[in-house]
Amino acid sequence: MNVYDFDKTIYKNDSTADFFLFCTKRHPVILKLIPSIGAWFLKHYVLKKCTKTQFKEKIFQFVKYIDYEKDIADFWVKNKKKIKRFYLENQKEDDVIISASPLFVLEPICKELGIKHLLCSKVDIKTGKYDGINCHGTEKVRRYREVFGDTSVQEFYSDSRSDTPLAEISEKPFLVKGNKIKPW
Repeated sequence: MNVYDFDKTIYKNDSTADFFLFCTKRHPVILKLIPSIGAWFLKHYVLKKCTKTQFKEKIFQFVKYIDYEKDIADFWVKNKKKIKRFYLENQKEDDVIISASPLFVLEPICKELGIKHLLCSKVDIKTGKYDGINCHGTEKVRRYREVFGDTSVQEFYSDSRSDTPLAEISEKPFLVKGNKIKPW
């Protein structure tokens, strides 16, 4: 079984940021959230006064202003081309995608690509509130174990050292930078 991070690993950019910008262009009312998001950015990244999950909940308030069904479908029509060729050429039926991105962003493209195993942050599409914590770092390992138990991870691919916990339980971990793949 091979496990992949999504953003900047098999997808060229950060899908959540891309979706946010896509929605902001379609629904300019979202711009009124920018000052609040900026304040929460400072609170999390500079002052260390809130969790990543709390910070991201503030960002995901934008979902209150979108037409999810239409916006997500149109977003993936435009952005499917950002799925990296290395993944499409090596995809296997039992691949697992584990991402901090919300399930509502990744589920449509993963279904289209035939990816059956998707573990993501659970975020309510109507409110932006998290069900649980952000799927990041050690949380990725916890969720993997919850679903797959002690099933071995043959190969693991990620762009980020924050995924070291998953790399540590993998037989062959790889670091992905752009289109370059090297051993962890």
